[in-house]
Amino acid sequence: MKTHGFKLIEERNIDELKTLARLYRHEKTGAELMSLINDDANKVFGITFRTPPENSTGVAHILEHSVLCGSRKYPVKEPFVEILKGSLQTFLNAFTYPDRTCYPVASQNVRDFYNLVDIYLDAVFYPRITPDVFQQEGWHIALDKPGDPLRYQGVVYNEMRGVYSSPDALLNETVQHSLFPDITYGLDSGGDPDEIPSLTYDRFRDFHSRYYHPSNARIYFWGDDDPDERLRIVDEYLDEFEPLTVDSEVPLQPAFREPRRITESFAAGGDDEEKGMICLNWLLDETTDLESNIVFNILSSVLLGMPGAPLRKALIESGLGEDIVGGGLEDELRQMFFSVGMKGVAVDSLEKVEALIMKTLTDLSRDGIDADAVEASVNTLEFALRENNTGSYPRGLVLMLRVLPFWLYGADPMIPLAYEAPLSALKKRIADEPRLFKNLIKQRLLKNPHRTTVIFRPDRELAKQRERRDRELMDKKKSAMNERILRETVENTKKLRKLQGKPDSPAALRTIPSLSLEDLEKRNTVIPISILEHHGVPLLYHDIFTSGIVYVDAGFDLHGIPRAYLPYLPLFGRALLEMGTRREDYVTLLRHIGRKTGGIQTSFLLSAARGRRKSTAKLFLRGKSMIDRTGELLSIMTDMLNTVRLDNRERFRQMVLEEKSRLEQRLVPAGHQIVDLRIRSRYNRVDRVAEEMGGVSYLFFIRNLLRRVERDWDKVLAVLRDLSRLVVRRRGLLLNVTVDEAGWNRIEPEIRRFAEGVPDRDNPRGRWRFPAVPGDEGLVVPSQVNYVGKGADLYS
Repeated sequence: MKTHGFKLIEERNIDELKTLARLYRHEKTGAELMSLINDDANKVFGITFRTPPENSTGVAHILEHSVLCGSRKYPVKEPFVEILKGSLQTFLNAFTYPDRTCYPVASQNVRDFYNLVDIYLDAVFYPRITPDVFQQEGWHIALDKPGDPLRYQGVVYNEMRGVYSSPDALLNETVQHSLFPDITYGLDSGGDPDEIPSLTYDRFRDFHSRYYHPSNARIYFWGDDDPDERLRIVDEYLDEFEPLTVDSEVPLQPAFREPRRITESFAAGGDDEEKGMICLNWLLDETTDLESNIVFNILSSVLLGMPGAPLRKALIESGLGEDIVGGGLEDELRQMFFSVGMKGVAVDSLEKVEALIMKTLTDLSRDGIDADAVEASVNTLEFALRENNTGSYPRGLVLMLRVLPFWLYGADPMIPLAYEAPLSALKKRIADEPRLFKNLIKQRLLKNPHRTTVIFRPDRELAKQRERRDRELMDKKKSAMNERILRETVENTKKLRKLQGKPDSPAALRTIPSLSLEDLEKRNTVIPISILEHHGVPLLYHDIFTSGIVYVDAGFDLHGIPRAYLPYLPLFGRALLEMGTRREDYVTLLRHIGRKTGGIQTSFLLSAARGRRKSTAKLFLRGKSMIDRTGELLSIMTDMLNTVRLDNRERFRQMVLEEKSRLEQRLVPAGHQIVDLRIRSRYNRVDRVAEEMGGVSYLFFIRNLLRRVERDWDKVLAVLRDLSRLVVRRRGLLLNVTVDEAGWNRIEPEIRRFAEGVPDRDNPRGRWRFPAVPGDEGLVVPSQVNYVGKGADLYS
């Protein structure tokens, strides 16, 4: 069957997703299109090209930025900015991977959705990639006056200088390069700042011509829009092209004959001076091997997936480092790999971490893994697949990203969507092969010669050395310029600034489609809510179909908590989950949660409320389970709230170390967020609370708390116990339950008993008074980039 230039290759019902899946091939160009048809109003489109780089100049990354700087039909400088002014988009972005570039959009409004699809198709096939765009998004030499020093500028260049200022990001990049030294994964698709300036405009243009062609495209649709209209819109673009043979496949990495070691230095500052990082890494099977993919996902979860997992527990409790590095299983590339290690490790203990990892794996390969741990990991995976809750990401987008590693490398893209058969096969295999995970650890990790050990050692002088090297390089480059070249460089810098500041013409702006009132829904989507009450506790119930799952949120009001206790709250929230109860230690508790529920977590709601100085501040304990396990879910949550163990100093110290490590790791890559929160905290009380619980103030508190845990534990424990008494109280409780009516009728008595089980205590009477902060301030971090923010109080 042929429709709008496309031939239907395969059609299948994906019962698990209540979706009709169709796979097409465009007859003229060979482009493949996956059309997923269902009743999801949040429609998703994505177009992906295989874009393997040949070097680390960042050409794929720069091109991703550049194609979104205007196109044939939409010749505005920043279509993103203009789209956001008049679109109902629910997702609008682009991603550069080591081997591909993706352009996804989503919207619940069908006209808006097709507008976005057209803008993206025009952008990728007919971008306005002029030399000025290349210089702006990639790199150029900037010079304000002939007597000033030269410097490199460019959006991607500056972004990657920030990335290369983060030791964690550099470690992750080095890990990947170490495992794939002979293929494109051994290069940096994002761009190495040292190599970006070697990229020429001609090579940049050639990269687009070579890879951004329909013959190299994978096109994806999801949602409730017209399936034929999808094909018609895409065919209007594809029909303008002739077929092209595109060599874009990434080959397999040749296997190592023996393990390899890589030692690098990173720029250290402050506490990092004597602490390094180490990560062990193993290359595994092809990602498209679904059975192997699922098994290794379970193994990764069993080993590292929760605080009580045996490999994670062994590393954290060893005291050799501050936190785990390595994400476990990585399955987004053509071949999977497994990584684990530690950071914040004393230099003379780096090899001890390596020995501990190998010993722990050896022990597990001999003694086996606790059956409850395996059951918990399988249940967690199964629950996540059935629930299909993708958070703030559109569901169709998450499924697209799941499909792509299969689709791009020759496997049936529908395979990872239908999970029932693979899950059943997994459970049967686990039952039939009691030594399954022991053998996997032994054969695919311990005896696998394709292993690398990456060691990062701190160097306090490295940042200064690089700065001096860069300065000397630019001075040398400038000394080779004559007066004419210097004058042209100054003029080019001024020209770029002028172009950046020049507004788009009214004619160009009119090309961006906008919606009319007739295109908008006349009524908001109504979320059903019943407001009930039990023993003074507000109880909100939402009658929504949830596929047999019940969601329970218990929110505790934080107003009145003494200000000095606020920075303890994130750790107290973690303690509820990660320190165990009187009945179960934290390992047993977390396995119990994994086996019997869909998960329990804590989170904070900190928000301004209507009115000049009002706020909402709550700690939420959120849990979910199948309806017939509601009683068990609520029993676990009650136990956590009423009998949490807070007296395990060593476990608490480990959590403080992890907090410190994660906060310090965020400073550079999330510098703009740190600055934003720091500014907002001056003008709004609830933002000040958020800064005390997650900003720079919190980092200073954590560093001090670590010393206090070691020197004055009794006082810290007293605060934690007092905090538990002040937070966990019925008078500050709000319950929120989501389940369909039949489920509610079954579980309502259990919900009411849960409310009764929360202690009835008086509300605390503390007031949040904060000292004044300086008007202007600067924070110094070891980074190659700066973050600058400015704010004002609009109320005043």
